[in-house]
Amino acid sequence: MNYLFNLPTQDNAMFNSKEHLPLVVYFYPKDNTPGCSTEAAEFSTLYEDFKKTGYEVVGISRDSVASHQKFVCKLDIPFPLLSDSDETVCNQFGVMKEKNMYGKKVWGIERSTFVLDKSGKIVQEWRKVKATGHAQNVLEWIKNNCN
Repeated sequence: MNYLFNLPTQDNAMFNSKEHLPLVVYFYPKDNTPGCSTEAAEFSTLYEDFKKTGYEVVGISRDSVASHQKFVCKLDIPFPLLSDSDETVCNQFGVMKEKNMYGKKVWGIERSTFVLDKSGKIVQEWRKVKATGHAQNVLEWIKNNCN
């Protein structure tokens, strides 16, 4: 099964995953939150290293295009952030989960990352990710398994 998708970027352009394979796709809960900012900053720092391995990186959340625009500007994020406001791609990858936030049950994105090969097939996935250090782990996995 391939996991191809089309979503709007922070610039309101359509991102067609098929045109950017192989691809690292990371799902995160919300723009401008501490964990999501850490994760975005770490992927940003390592972005050129991902590009050297032949991989593009994209981040996906349910936030709006406008929210993504502000987040990209604030953190100087060099890769596309994609808006999945209707949760179509989130559901395709199975990252929508019931979570417990301060004693309340909420429906949200479970921080997850997927490596897609040149055909759009998932070759590695990480679920319930801790933001700190995760981008480095993904890069090391690609270097050790995909080159």
